[in-house]
Amino acid sequence: MTDTRPVPPTAVRGASASGVRLQGVDVARAVALLGMMAAHIGGIADQLDWSDPSTWSAVAHGRPSTLFAVLAGVSIGLTSGRTTPSGPPTIGRVRARLAVRAAAVVAIGFVLIALDTPVYVILPTYGVLFLLVIPVLRVRPAWLLVIAGACAVLSPIVAVATAPAYADAGMVGQQLGLVYPVVTFLAYVLVGLAVARSGLEARGTQVVLLASGALVAATAYVVGTVIAPLPSGAAFAFPGVPYAAEGSTPAEAFAQLFLSPRDHSSTTVDVIGTAGVAVAVIALSTLLFDGRGRLVERIAFPLAAVGSMPLTIYSGHLVVIAMLSEYPESAEAWGWFALGSVVFAMVWRRFLGRGPLERAVAALASTVPMR
Repeated sequence: MTDTRPVPPTAVRGASASGVRLQGVDVARAVALLGMMAAHIGGIADQLDWSDPSTWSAVAHGRPSTLFAVLAGVSIGLTSGRTTPSGPPTIGRVRARLAVRAAAVVAIGFVLIALDTPVYVILPTYGVLFLLVIPVLRVRPAWLLVIAGACAVLSPIVAVATAPAYADAGMVGQQLGLVYPVVTFLAYVLVGLAVARSGLEARGTQVVLLASGALVAATAYVVGTVIAPLPSGAAFAFPGVPYAAEGSTPAEAFAQLFLSPRDHSSTTVDVIGTAGVAVAVIALSTLLFDGRGRLVERIAFPLAAVGSMPLTIYSGHLVVIAMLSEYPESAEAWGWFALGSVVFAMVWRRFLGRGPLERAVAALASTVPMR
């Protein structure tokens, strides 16, 4: 939920250089936002089966929130120096601003939870993730991926170990501890930070990221599908926690724990596969829409406008849901929400610029001086 523009250039050693806003990142973020809306109100299928086109809508299970998290890492990387992170003392001020943003996002998240909609709100987890990446802002991309890989391996273990503590928790406890596990989503944010540090603006980097993301995702899903096919009842398993059918052998349970391709399951294959999809989407978006001229910029504007104000659009759709007398859940309802989001974002962006919540959070963060 951070703006994709870098911190202002200064004469301080290690300060980030000025850079152009990446419109492709905004487009990818719009895809994530609209996908999360589909998961909330679109009436999508319970489980994805590539052989059955009627289930393809289930692609919105888990992947949009993953894309959202990877983009959070990308945004943090872009605002903290792009390929060359800021050095002392500027990096200390960048970290302080990120901490302020984290606190603001957590506060907004709890306000949205208080609306009591049947939607798991991801913002408090995001705020925690912002705080967790503060110490690694200057870590090299290769080591960021190593740490992300360790999180992917630990993800199912932590999810299963902590699940009993939330067995009797209410909606708030479940969404904070189970549905969006911190270890799992930390892997995504670290991958996004590594993507930003790799030089996302370069065409060559975009092509490499697109190919590698697609290859990693395809490999993970093929391996998972062959070794740990979904057991019966998996479609109704609780999100965020691995699932093994009753009566499974130890080997089958082990395979389901680490290798299951089930969406939003926190298994190692799920984390790697969805992270690969997210990287491919971001790379494709930047490849298609950045540096392609005025016409392409205008074509991308509706989605880019939505993606430029993620905190506002995400919060706004939950407020609208809370105001409705009945919970909307259909493809038609999603269509109206998507159209409303695009129109609002285009008008606001055209005449007022930065989104209202983005402007407010930026004002809070600016209380920490960069000079």
